[in-house]
Amino acid sequence: MLVLDDVTVRYGDRPAVDGISLDVADHEVVSVLGPSGSGKSTLLRAVAGLQPVAGGRVLLGGRDLAGVPAHRRGVGLMFQDQQLFPHRDVGGNVSFGLRMHGAPRAAARERVAELLALVGLPGAERRSVGALSGGEQQRVALARALAPSPQLLMLDEPLGQLDRSLRERLVVELRQLFGRLGTTVLAVTHDQGEAFALADRVVVMRDGHVAQSGTPVEVWERPADEFVARFLGFANVVRATVRGAEAETPWGRVGVAASGAPGAGASGERSLLIRPAGVRVGPAGSGLECTVEGRTFRGEQVLLALRPERGPSLEASVALRGAPQAGDRVGVGFEASEVVVLGE
Repeated sequence: MLVLDDVTVRYGDRPAVDGISLDVADHEVVSVLGPSGSGKSTLLRAVAGLQPVAGGRVLLGGRDLAGVPAHRRGVGLMFQDQQLFPHRDVGGNVSFGLRMHGAPRAAARERVAELLALVGLPGAERRSVGALSGGEQQRVALARALAPSPQLLMLDEPLGQLDRSLRERLVVELRQLFGRLGTTVLAVTHDQGEAFALADRVVVMRDGHVAQSGTPVEVWERPADEFVARFLGFANVVRATVRGAEAETPWGRVGVAASGAPGAGASGERSLLIRPAGVRVGPAGSGLECTVEGRTFRGEQVLLALRPERGPSLEASVALRGAPQAGDRVGVGFEASEVVVLGE
């Protein structure tokens, strides 16, 4: 459906997107993830025709979009701040794109009613957008973007202004809706949970380049390198000497997972990730001596901040029931299945 062929976008002399090639299949949902300044929103704007491309090609359904203005590209856009028209009611907002495309009034009314029912706002045509909650406004913005049946729907931080509980609920609803409609989606977000819950494929960007692309499970379980691992929130990343199925680390010798990770099978000086779930916490004297410096509540789990007797700080994820308290002394071991050799 969408092909980016060696696309470069510049702001002055600085490339914000630097020679990216990326394909999005028909009916696929792709989330582009990255820190601020990585180029993810610029990439979206280039596809939409809101930002000129300095090099490469953007093709949609086999059509080269060079010189095609934004309103003729056949894409739908949904932004973080909704950009709804305050002087129009809900129906007027949703039907805007249909009117721009010359849809007959009766067909437009039918399409608006269908979409409002799809997004969970049946019969809301006459409501004022100013009287809607944040979540309802996002639903209206989504219906408006979907109304002209775009070839590609693009979302730019679509749920960024909503509170966490509402965001988590809406992202599940979006995923189900896109599955029912067969919509092709390119979404940009900095929220990892949102990206992983929404997408068939996650693309992590860094400094205008693609750092890693894969299914949510592949990216989470096998980060490409130290940058991706740390961006995903993993803190237990150190340099280590890898020899076969073992590695010498600042915390001592640990087993290494025999997995399909980018660095699997490597030897010598490498970056090593130990997931918090792989840090086994037991009584003092049962392993690497550590002091519990802090606890972060995460529902049924607690994330412990540990200060080892040697090496840098560690994070461990343990069950809430029976979790040690701040100031306690504990012993730590490591589960090889949660130890990953990273690519360089």
